[in-house]
Amino acid sequence: MALRLTGQAINLTGLRYQPDLLPPTPSRFSKPRLTRPIRAIQSGGDEAASAGAASAVATPTRAPSLRRPHNVDGEFFVDTRCIDCDTCRWMAPQIFTRVDGMSAVSKQPTSSEERLNALQALLACPTSSIHTEKPTRDVLEAQKTFPLPIDDKKIPGIYHCGYHSEKSYGAASYLIIRPDGNIIVDSPRFTEKLARNIEALGGASYMFLTHMDDVADHEKWSKRLNCQRILHSGDVRVDTADVEIKLEGNGPWSLGEDVELIHVPGHTEGSVCLFYKPHKILFAGDHLGMTEFGLSIFETYNRISVPMQLDSVKKLLKLNFQWILPGHGRRAEYKNSQEKDSTLENFLQQKCS
Repeated sequence: MALRLTGQAINLTGLRYQPDLLPPTPSRFSKPRLTRPIRAIQSGGDEAASAGAASAVATPTRAPSLRRPHNVDGEFFVDTRCIDCDTCRWMAPQIFTRVDGMSAVSKQPTSSEERLNALQALLACPTSSIHTEKPTRDVLEAQKTFPLPIDDKKIPGIYHCGYHSEKSYGAASYLIIRPDGNIIVDSPRFTEKLARNIEALGGASYMFLTHMDDVADHEKWSKRLNCQRILHSGDVRVDTADVEIKLEGNGPWSLGEDVELIHVPGHTEGSVCLFYKPHKILFAGDHLGMTEFGLSIFETYNRISVPMQLDSVKKLLKLNFQWILPGHGRRAEYKNSQEKDSTLENFLQQKCS
């Protein structure tokens, strides 16, 4: 049987497992697709990276028939397969915008920094929907930047992994560097290049999966980095039956003295947030995030109960965090816990009125 942890604070370091099996996933847990399944055409993607093809130029050949007419003229463009995940718009807001329910290039890069940001967004795009007119070797330099530091001055050691996966509907994943073992929060798309870059930062002891939707290539990462996966038992399905650590009950749970895991059911039965105490960061998964229009619990994709999810948001008033790093949506930073509490209270009042 796999290791199962009840809702008490314990140190998980060094624990091992044997996999068990669960029945097939019920159809009621099929999350609505944002668009039809597609095959990524971006050359130098998973297959090339996994083969270690360092010489590959990871930009696609021109696909004029797929180019959205909403793009401005120039080198970069977004194709018609965009799933509106918002990733490129928060990674490179000076380049990308939203038009008619999809992303589009609103301005071509005019500096080296803007060009790098556009290439980073190209690599992070879960459906390989961002292109350049011609292949460019600049993208090889952009590959070296991931994992990408979020803010070296304010929250050193916290990284955005990039390489979002369509399997996770374009969710972001993160890397936490810590003395007691690095943690990957949710699964990025697997590429060997990213794996080597993570190894250069000390590898990963754990992959914490916030909920069932954002597991992506968790098995490949577990085998490649020899990291233990953590997921609440309420969200375990056939494809995650062999996760090494299954959380049981309502928590909270501890991963050393610096990490607390908070059960926040509602979006899914087993949704769990990770609270990283040293930098006061809440890794929120799909429980809560910032959109272009303000805080959101993403009701459209709620699987269990919106009222339950709102009750779980109330739990966060007790936590002293100043950052929200979500799976979907944009990051939020607050001046202090008072500003955070005021924002959450206003959000809850609007939702519950």
